[in-house]
Amino acid sequence: MENKVYFIGAGPGDPDLITVKGRKILEGADVVIYAGSLVSKEHLNFCRKTAEIYNSASMTLKEVMEVMKDSYSDGKVIVRLHTGDPSIYGAIKEQMDELSKLNIPYEVVPGVSSFTAAAAAIKKEFTLPGVSQTVILTRVQGRTPVPQTEDLENLARIGASMAIFLSVSMMDRVVQKLKAGYGRNVPIAVIKMATWEDEKCIIGTLNDILDKVKSENITKTAQILVGDFIDCNYKNSLLYDENFSHGYRKGKNENRSN
Repeated sequence: MENKVYFIGAGPGDPDLITVKGRKILEGADVVIYAGSLVSKEHLNFCRKTAEIYNSASMTLKEVMEVMKDSYSDGKVIVRLHTGDPSIYGAIKEQMDELSKLNIPYEVVPGVSSFTAAAAAIKKEFTLPGVSQTVILTRVQGRTPVPQTEDLENLARIGASMAIFLSVSMMDRVVQKLKAGYGRNVPIAVIKMATWEDEKCIIGTLNDILDKVKSENITKTAQILVGDFIDCNYKNSLLYDENFSHGYRKGKNENRSN
């Protein structure tokens, strides 16, 4: 492996949901900086015994960059292990910009996001024919500002499937905005710690989900999924329809006509 920084998505929780490529790089790393607040420590079992390990949960951006800079100067392979997929709420842009200023090469290795893990946990598909062909990834405004055009109420008006990150602690506000936007009682699910051993799934509607979440005392590390895809009638995909032709198969009716 090259002397550079690898931003790797560790997946949503289950250590086996890291990619094969990500695991191989992790195994050969000299330095590992991992997001200790959300990344399973089981990943560290695959690190070399001589690897330097840093938990970024207690570090500032400046401190993280200092470790990267010094380690690169020493010719080491550095892994920055992020939760889920690093491109979604991963705060990697600011790190990559600093590395570019220092002329330190880097690579991004994608991972399984918590929003897909959450859908898998409740065995649902976001994109159903005749229901929704769009998935919106968003969050409600807290200490991090959200553009007015992306306010949750505005997005809910679209009627698409939605995955809401980093917002379960403000569930009252989430439900209020979703009700105003959707304008009806839409199915909703809250998945706490998707793929972890203590995973918990709650399914309800906008009318009752708030009480269910409060009774389970879920206040963090949960994904909110909302939309008709959770509980609805839908049309089968044309892809496997016996009368639908495509580049790899002729439809049944077409074969008969020939």
